[in-house]
Amino acid sequence: MCNNSKLNTNTITPNCQVIGYDWRFGLTGGIICILSKEFFPMRKTILFVVLVVMTMVFVWPSVALAQTRRLPSPTPTVAPSPSPSPEPARIDITQKSEESLGPLEKLLRDQKLGPIWPTNPVKYAIRGATAAKVPANTIVLLLLLPIVAFVIAFTRNVIGIRGFGIFLPAALSVVFVATGPAVGIGLFLIIVTVSTAVRMILRKLKIKLQYLPRMAFILWAVVIGVLGVLFAAPLIRFPDLANVSIFAVLVLVLLAEDFIRVQLGKSAKTAVGLTFETLILSLISFLFLTLKPLQEYVLLNPEVSLLGTALADLLLGKYTGLRVMEFYRFRKLINGK
Repeated sequence: MCNNSKLNTNTITPNCQVIGYDWRFGLTGGIICILSKEFFPMRKTILFVVLVVMTMVFVWPSVALAQTRRLPSPTPTVAPSPSPSPEPARIDITQKSEESLGPLEKLLRDQKLGPIWPTNPVKYAIRGATAAKVPANTIVLLLLLPIVAFVIAFTRNVIGIRGFGIFLPAALSVVFVATGPAVGIGLFLIIVTVSTAVRMILRKLKIKLQYLPRMAFILWAVVIGVLGVLFAAPLIRFPDLANVSIFAVLVLVLLAEDFIRVQLGKSAKTAVGLTFETLILSLISFLFLTLKPLQEYVLLNPEVSLLGTALADLLLGKYTGLRVMEFYRFRKLINGK
């Protein structure tokens, strides 16, 4: 992995030293090289690279937008200038707002329905629920969750990305929808770091506690860490961080328990690998949750969405072949045949 690897104009030597001109590519290559050489096997390295790329794709626009909002103009101008166009705000479909409800309710009003039976019972039920003031975005999220669960199961059974089961990546993807990927990933990594540090401190100090009291103490430390980040929001001046909902914070704090349980049952290396895979699954699920054509389709065709997802789950459960990762893992044996 580390021999003869090139990123742009940089060269990574066998000792993971970077020679080149562009420090960004050299730094990225050095990190990947060190992790692949001393911490991750090849499979984990591939997943780590995928996570880095996806994180940069999702996080960089949010960071750039935040910096654009808080940077003042370099020189004041006296001459009148046209007012800038308003920046498009991120639509949070987990919140009941005009931006999230308006387009969905308009879709429902514009759709023409036929007889209730046999193809439209769920459509009429959705009309009745929205007439009773049930938010349309809540219905959309509920209809999308089975699809997200199928996507996570597909990546586990067919591709080979494990993660922390189905619930944790799905819950984390909803958190990303509520907070944005930048804040969500940042808070999740802070929670993982704090929980790991507290666990190591307890081990170094040889403080032996039973499982539940130890988990309670670690969650206490996680809450202190998250509070510290939220208290630092005025100094960081990151708009999305100041608007984090209690739901997202609680879900992220509760995710620390599963991470610690894997650490206690296996090893820190396995837990870190599963954490990276969970973040990859969460970002993929986040894509499906925020895909506007998919939101509109499940709202206008709920029967097809629900029945199609159930059928896909049944077909996926019958799959017993090799996973994509296993094809790569056993490639020498397969090619030898």
